[in-house]
Amino acid sequence: MRINQTRERLSRGETVFGCGLQCYRSPEIARTFAAAGFDYVFIDMEHGTFDLETVHDMIRASLDAGITPIVRVGELLYSLAARLLDAGAQGIILPRVEDPRILEEALSWMRFPPEGKRGYGVNPTMVGYEPRTFPEIIEHQNRNTLIVVQFETATAMERADELLSLRGLDIAMVGPADLSISLGIPGQFDHPLLISTVERLIEKCRQHNVVPGIQTRGVAMAKAWAERGMRFVGAGAEHGLLLEKAREAVTQLRTVGAAQPA
Repeated sequence: MRINQTRERLSRGETVFGCGLQCYRSPEIARTFAAAGFDYVFIDMEHGTFDLETVHDMIRASLDAGITPIVRVGELLYSLAARLLDAGAQGIILPRVEDPRILEEALSWMRFPPEGKRGYGVNPTMVGYEPRTFPEIIEHQNRNTLIVVQFETATAMERADELLSLRGLDIAMVGPADLSISLGIPGQFDHPLLISTVERLIEKCRQHNVVPGIQTRGVAMAKAWAERGMRFVGAGAEHGLLLEKAREAVTQLRTVGAAQPA
């Protein structure tokens, strides 16, 4: 059975980096990100338009390539999270969390009893067709599933201690776009209010032994927050990386073309 390498690196105190899959319906991108050296892929089913079968293919490609597939569900529903875990996802991202009672219930869906109340629907593909017992599978799945909770509003930040103290939460991931809107400074990612709010969450994560994380909009922003103490860091998404690299290539090519004599 496959080990969640991202979880292992975090348990050793390392910082991990990932990138989003949001627009392009190709499992090959996950293999590309694995070859590039990313630790995880963030497969988006909240703002992305992927269906379950497409995401299943992305998960399988990720696992085969050795990169951790982590999927964001569209809302906190057992039926969404459970099916993705059964498809092989090694982590689930829960968006727009504010209520500790709702989060406590959602966290219970992610692991099998006695740690939670996930239903047992394991099929041979989930364990690589290995002949494993129920106790072996339950222990392995519980240990190798990452639960990521998004902090995206001022209300979530105010309730951070309550949310972070809940059992089963592994990573608190800031969504800076929605947080900036909630704070009344939409899109101002360098604003002192946003930076101080996120830095307070990092400190609270340390107090509660939760990994602090953030999903950023590009490499520069990801690097800056990693330097401030974030350890689960997303650097944009596949469409942004492609556009950025394409623009860079075209700029260089136009420079060469302009230098040629008429």
